[in-house]
Amino acid sequence: MFRNRSGGGRGRSATHRLLAVPSAAPIFAALGDQTRLRLLGTLSSGRPHSISQLARGSELTRQAITKHLRTMESAGIVHGVRKGRETLFELNPKPIDEIRKYLDSVSTQWDQALARLKALVEDS
Repeated sequence: MFRNRSGGGRGRSATHRLLAVPSAAPIFAALGDQTRLRLLGTLSSGRPHSISQLARGSELTRQAITKHLRTMESAGIVHGVRKGRETLFELNPKPIDEIRKYLDSVSTQWDQALARLKALVEDS
């Protein structure tokens, strides 16, 4: 899903070369809102929810919930399926798994860099 457009660099792991932030930006943007994170938590139950179900117990209108869901849908992290007169929304975990893998690779790189810095300082 995420490809590095700048090419590989010396000293970079193969995992890092396969991942790039630009294509992940819409996902990060969609997750950068408290309401959408709450919706994501609800949808992570694994079962589809209608807009009415998602709005229940919230101070937000169904229209506001719909707007947030459309943002998440355009980022690919949820999808809606029409069932009768309503649309049921479900979580699409694949983009979030890709983000997690990307963040894990960045974390590994930082751990390695800090270990090299520690070794350098301790050897001095």
